[in-house]
Amino acid sequence: MGKTGDGIDLDTSLGYVLKEASSALRTAMEEVLRPLGMSVTHYSCLELLAQRPGMSNSELARGAFVTRQTMNVLLQNLEREGYVTRPTEARVGKALPAQLTPLGRESLEKATEAVRSVEVRMLSGMTEAERRAAFRSLRSMIHSLRDGGSGGPGGRGTSDGTRSDA
Repeated sequence: MGKTGDGIDLDTSLGYVLKEASSALRTAMEEVLRPLGMSVTHYSCLELLAQRPGMSNSELARGAFVTRQTMNVLLQNLEREGYVTRPTEARVGKALPAQLTPLGRESLEKATEAVRSVEVRMLSGMTEAERRAAFRSLRSMIHSLRDGGSGGPGGRGTSDGTRSDA
């Protein structure tokens, strides 16, 4: 499949390959988390709470790549199921930071092991040097996009790698 018109050549588009890799990673993670009764978002929330205690609902939502409303519903479900606890009153400001319960920590341990197996599988064909280079490259791309890097003369880059010449 080659380039047609002014469209993106999907065979050579790095943005398209990144999206494909992201989709394949999510699918693989969902497959190993489903038997544990978790989704990727559920796992992400527990992992964020374990590694960064005290995060607000908004911070958790950003970290898990979901809306605040979605995160609020998830936290309510996690609290009802006994994975997290939240104070009834905020100590400071309006934030009600959730904390993992022992059940949440135990569940996270199993999920982390499952997710780690997916990452090991994903990276199995790469040398350590290739892994480090890929990590640096991806971090650089994220930095360029978040800092509003130029998409070239006369245009601004967009999140899908195309240009928007407004």
